[in-house]
Amino acid sequence: MSGTLVDARGLHCPLPVIRLAAAAKGLPAGTELTVLSTDPAAKLDVPAWCRMRGHEHVSTVEHTGDRDGWAVTVRLA
Repeated sequence: MSGTLVDARGLHCPLPVIRLAAAAKGLPAGTELTVLSTDPAAKLDVPAWCRMRGHEHVSTVEHTGDRDGWAVTVRLA
């Protein structure tokens, strides 16, 4: 499995999910993508996107300090 990082820090809803969807387009099943976001809505919106698209929400990790925000990881189906 390969991994992809989507840096959506500083962007507001719905842009983190839009960036995630664009990055996921054409990638094979099993690929993991991690979205970095400072928008609190992303920790809910990304898992909802996974449910709607049949992908797996792997984890949501909150970061503080230099990387305030969340890292939300998904695995494509």
